[in-house]
Amino acid sequence: MERVTRIRERLQAEGADVFLISNPVNRRYLTGFTGSAGLVWISSTRQAILTDFRYVEQVKAECPGWDLIRIEKYDDTLEELITEDQVQTLVYEEEHVTVKQLRQWEDRFSAKLQGSSGWVEELRMRKTQNEIEQIRRAAQIADEAFAELLPNIRSGRTEREIALELEFLMREKGASAMSFAPIVASGPQSALPHARPGERIFTYGDFVVFDFGCVVNGYCSDMTRTIVIGEPEEQHLLIYDLVLKAQLESLQAVAAGRTGAEVDAVARDIITAAGYGDYFGHGLGHSVGLEIHENPRLSKVDNTVLQPGMVVTVEPGVYLPGFGGVRIEDLVVVTEDGCEVLTSTFKELYVVK
Repeated sequence: MERVTRIRERLQAEGADVFLISNPVNRRYLTGFTGSAGLVWISSTRQAILTDFRYVEQVKAECPGWDLIRIEKYDDTLEELITEDQVQTLVYEEEHVTVKQLRQWEDRFSAKLQGSSGWVEELRMRKTQNEIEQIRRAAQIADEAFAELLPNIRSGRTEREIALELEFLMREKGASAMSFAPIVASGPQSALPHARPGERIFTYGDFVVFDFGCVVNGYCSDMTRTIVIGEPEEQHLLIYDLVLKAQLESLQAVAAGRTGAEVDAVARDIITAAGYGDYFGHGLGHSVGLEIHENPRLSKVDNTVLQPGMVVTVEPGVYLPGFGGVRIEDLVVVTEDGCEVLTSTFKELYVVK
């Protein structure tokens, strides 16, 4: 219950009585509850999950050590708890409470309502060994699925059918879900960082960008590889080698004590020096965990100091409108003196004959 202890320490420091969690991801992180509805109440004397009839047995099974409070109407139960626990100040997650809901609470509750941001998200930044193992397994499944997919890629196939095949392979190997809808982007579409698979047919001369990941026990993986259909031309090789160099050197820069901005600058400086800085418009990476995009970020504007146990992506890219793009992404765990790369797929340019 170290996580609850940390929340209680924060409450004490803020001079508040209760922290009310409504973000479903934070709810799962703190309690283990995987249901789709409920609130978490943490005070100095009580830690409880508020949920309805549908999830009563699920809470009992998933959340040992937590009180279960069955509700009919959330606001009625909250009002009763505020009175029963003599709450003077209730802290809520301001990103997950609507203006309408907050106004209703202010009209009804006797306690002072205080918005907060990032209390649980800050705890989530450093992963435990168990969390890392779930992410490691998700990365392994993605690697294995991609290895099985590669021999099936050829000119004449469409982005959509390859994306569906990739998703099927990950699910077949044990993934419970996709981290996000897989990106399979070919030819000019590969110059769109978040392109959606369509009916475009793979053609000789295409770069094809694959960006995908899967979920294991709630934890996500994320990887990107780029291949070429047909014998690569000089521009294919130039762009690919540039992105690969930026990716490998920025991997070497990942370590505890560095900031996200410092690591981002390694890749950005290499790409800019080669004359392609305007074609690398996104951050170098982001953290991954229960959500596919978490903090900290590897970006020009994130000065968070990396710490052991953080899991981040390293994914530089160059995107040339009308021609195509290249992105290469690995998932890594930050260590004291560097990082452990969880992605095992090779990074030499794969050529589909």
